[in-house]
Amino acid sequence: MLYFLQSDKYEVGVESLGAELQHFIKQDEKLELIWQADPAVWTGHAPNLFPIVGELPRQQYTYNGKTYQMARHGFARRKEFKLVEEQQDKLVFELTQDDETLQQYPFKFRLLVAYKLEGNSLSVTYLVTNTDDHTSYFSLGAHPGFSVPLYAGEQYEDYYIEFEKEETLSRHLLSPEGLLSGDTERVLTQQQVLPLRHEYFEKDALVFKRLRSEKVTLASQTNPRRIEITFQGFPYLGIWAKPGPSRYVCIEPWCGVAGRAGGALDIKEKEGINELRPEATFERTIHITIL
Repeated sequence: MLYFLQSDKYEVGVESLGAELQHFIKQDEKLELIWQADPAVWTGHAPNLFPIVGELPRQQYTYNGKTYQMARHGFARRKEFKLVEEQQDKLVFELTQDDETLQQYPFKFRLLVAYKLEGNSLSVTYLVTNTDDHTSYFSLGAHPGFSVPLYAGEQYEDYYIEFEKEETLSRHLLSPEGLLSGDTERVLTQQQVLPLRHEYFEKDALVFKRLRSEKVTLASQTNPRRIEITFQGFPYLGIWAKPGPSRYVCIEPWCGVAGRAGGALDIKEKEGINELRPEATFERTIHITIL
């Protein structure tokens, strides 16, 4: 079911399946900022990634000597969330374990995804609570897709991503199976601006680690509209679109990353895994601001 937040300037639509952001509309221009999931290209809008980010070797991991199977990006994006709070400016969705999740992920949890519209900014807050009696292990990520270009007459190549700070960045290359290959490729050297180019995605996502920036801005050389994404506390950033001509880009703050080709399968040893003690809560927020 689709739920809405509305102000005099913006409309936000969130689908309870996956607690997925599907609309962020600037009302005076009737301008939709979120990619509208063309099934011939990519069926997502802004999926929430939990309890893993990316792919696992053979889609498997082990925990306490037992092997579990889990598909890319985990199960949350395909699960129906329960709406637990609805206010004029806020929606909160909840997911907890069930028989199906326990077959893939042997931990009890409570995942809240909260959307709050304030002025020209939408915050998305993730709260993971360990409701089990032993330590749990997880990754978490956002995957919002933004329409590019936004206006008629523009080209994809008119757009760029501007980092908050000067960056020297190498992308961490992915194998054909979507696993970290161990190879890197330099993308920026003491620069702030990454021009959008379709050819970047011929090698899958741009995966960055150890950014200095905690904010990036999607902008165009041909219009003044800017979309700012703030992601304090997220140690990884993915930038992705499907290879070939497309009309969107995903800007993805992650607390987690894909597995390594030939790497360890033990979830406790996987890069990007967060540990959570019983009754503890892990919280992260991204902000999407329209300028």
